[in-house]
Amino acid sequence: MQKQAVKQVFEDNSMEEARKALGKSIARWTDKGDQPITAIPGLSLYRRDEPTQPTSIMYEPRICMVAQGAKRVLLGDDTFVYDEHHFLIASVDLPTVVQIIKASREKPYLGLVLKLDQREMAQLMVDSNLPPPRSQQSSRGMATGEVTLPLLTAFQRLIDLLVEPKDIPILAPIMQREIFYRLLVGDQGARLRQITSAGSQSQQIARAIDWLKGNFTRPLRIDDLASHVNMSPSTFHHHFRTLTAMSPLQYQKWLRLNEARRLMLSERTDATTAAFHVGYESPSQFSREYSRLFGTPPLRDITSLRQLAHGEGA
Repeated sequence: MQKQAVKQVFEDNSMEEARKALGKSIARWTDKGDQPITAIPGLSLYRRDEPTQPTSIMYEPRICMVAQGAKRVLLGDDTFVYDEHHFLIASVDLPTVVQIIKASREKPYLGLVLKLDQREMAQLMVDSNLPPPRSQQSSRGMATGEVTLPLLTAFQRLIDLLVEPKDIPILAPIMQREIFYRLLVGDQGARLRQITSAGSQSQQIARAIDWLKGNFTRPLRIDDLASHVNMSPSTFHHHFRTLTAMSPLQYQKWLRLNEARRLMLSERTDATTAAFHVGYESPSQFSREYSRLFGTPPLRDITSLRQLAHGEGA
């Protein structure tokens, strides 16, 4: 028992040291403001000196880790919180509301995001003889897992490559492959293997999501989309909701409204034009659904966002 206790203390100390080292590395590369994209493809680093307001965002397949602070993600009626001890994974594109809930100037939020390469993970399953998940049933496309020391050190080595940019093209893919492997054999590995397993219902829903992303302005017929991914309408609807926490129509609505918001904010499109552009036939319906999602009508919302961008908002 004493040996086991000593081993646990050693592991805890090693984890804490690795977390601190990762935090220092993220702080180093984010000390000049918010420039999250790095020279390593798929890797972004983040720093915030205070909690943020809830923000509507699409979480693409990714792993999110925090070296310091905490973040909350809302997916439908589900709430996920991740911090120094827990990572978050999204296995498909998921419409979410995110908020940094723990950050200060003394202890800023320090986090990273690495996009997941589905093809690379599928190849890893083959190369490593990893079995497909026992169940081919869909499960929620987002989850949190416990951070491990091998995962922390793998990310540390990946970020360290930023010091030697010439090494990135050769070594970054190797280190990303290690991270993907750690995820596939970890406590959330079965969830990721469902998406990458050919013929699984999760993979069929992922194909439907890809179709929706490219065709969200078109009228949606559930029967046609279900047929497109070789599922019955009832089975398709059930598994879509299981994976994404929303119906296909709600998913389409989120895509439409967020694209309209982008058009109004970035391209200064008026609300009526934006509504028609994303597939709405009724400006009043657009305004109602926009207010329901973002909490305020289009014009007021865009005005507020512009004020915040210029430092005039609260």
